[in-house]
Amino acid sequence: MAVSDPIADMLTRIRNAIMVGHQVVSVPSSKMKLEIASILREEGFITDFEVSDEQEKTPTVDIKLHYWQKNDSAITGLKRVSKPGLRVYVGKDNIPHVYGGSGMAVMSTNQGVISGTRARSLGVGGEVLFYIW
Repeated sequence: MAVSDPIADMLTRIRNAIMVGHQVVSVPSSKMKLEIASILREEGFITDFEVSDEQEKTPTVDIKLHYWQKNDSAITGLKRVSKPGLRVYVGKDNIPHVYGGSGMAVMSTNQGVISGTRARSLGVGGEVLFYIW
């Protein structure tokens, strides 16, 4: 079945896996999802990720979720901002601060997919994909 919003599907799979306490979640692979997973790993929201079944017709990304204690996930919330029906763009001066700096915005810019903090330091704006905290 075709998914109309693959990024929202990825975020929903991660959110659902955290709610039931899974250690690993698999999502269909794409370049955008690999870039998002890389940012989440750099910021400490996930432990690691790897692409499995690269030779197959539909490769998947296995995301290893990060837990602080027994059932305390590093990710407490995810919110999709820009959707296929309503794109949300911000300039370099309007990049949002999420939860007073404890969270972050993930953005698609002309520099690639980067965190809101990095976009602020580079002085670029772009499309706000989602918030994570």
